[in-house]
Amino acid sequence: MKRRGARSSNSTGRRMESPLEVYDEPGHLIRRAQQIAVSMFHSTMGPGVTPVQYCVLRILQEHPGIDQVTLAKFCGLDTSTAADLAVRLEERGLVRRMMPVKSKRFRLLHLTPEGTNLLKRLVPCSERLARRLLQALNREEQKVFLQLLKKFVHLNNEASRAPLDRGFPQGRNHNSRSFAR
Repeated sequence: MKRRGARSSNSTGRRMESPLEVYDEPGHLIRRAQQIAVSMFHSTMGPGVTPVQYCVLRILQEHPGIDQVTLAKFCGLDTSTAADLAVRLEERGLVRRMMPVKSKRFRLLHLTPEGTNLLKRLVPCSERLARRLLQALNREEQKVFLQLLKKFVHLNNEASRAPLDRGFPQGRNHNSRSFAR
């Protein structure tokens, strides 16, 4: 990583390493990568659905009938955001929220036929998006990049304000590979 200058001195006269340029800081690079990914998402997938809404729809496709709290865990969202998303997607006719007869404390979520049809159109677009996001890297770089990205996300999951919980036993809430520290 680039440093602005080799070394500098502080008020005590001790030599210190110069700070990273902001453009080389990991947090800045991750934020920029997110901006680029979202921009490419919209230009590839088209208007009408956000990346988070797409995730919600895909989770409901894979897990029909889950409640909003489980949806939040599976998407890595806080429960109020998941509830708001479910309401908005219901208003658009993409999701049906049902209150079970035995309990009025939670809602079960299902895709509507409109939601299912939207996903039939979006999933192939998502595959094109994945290729676009990685096209600047050669095959080996793509593999390494994805492995490191998964490792970073997995090892820092608990630092998130809404940790992802895919419903696996403790320690398995990541892709099928193990991650060494």
